Amino acid sequence: MANPLHGSGPLRSRNASSSDEIQLRIDPVHGDLDEEIDGLHSRVRLLKGVAQEINAEAKFQNDFLSQLQMTLIKAQAGVKHNMRRMNKSIIQQGSNHVVHVVLFALFCFFVVYLLSKFSRR
Repeated sequence: MANPLHGSGPLRSRNASSSDEIQLRIDPVHGDLDEEIDGLHSRVRLLKGVAQEINAEAKFQNDFLSQLQMTLIKAQAGVKHNMRRMNKSIIQQGSNHVVHVVLFALFCFFVVYLLSKFSRR
């Protein structure tokens, strides 16, 4: 098994003169690590931009839904108000219709009474 202080990959450590110091040496074969780190950094920046766009879109959609919900609540209130007015109007007209029917029935009864009274003579 390899000593944990001595790596076997591109980064290798070696013991220095004192036990507190560790020196790292980069293998020249794997010297393109800086390019890979820069590539990863640009991808992280791109992901950050995408995440910010998603956040902005989510906020926009949330605001839109809130406005739509408020519009729906106002429309429901308007419909309820109009239904109350229509019910009140139907009740009033219905009672007027009943009065008209009763008056018509009394008029018909009176006409029949008069016809029967005059037909006897």
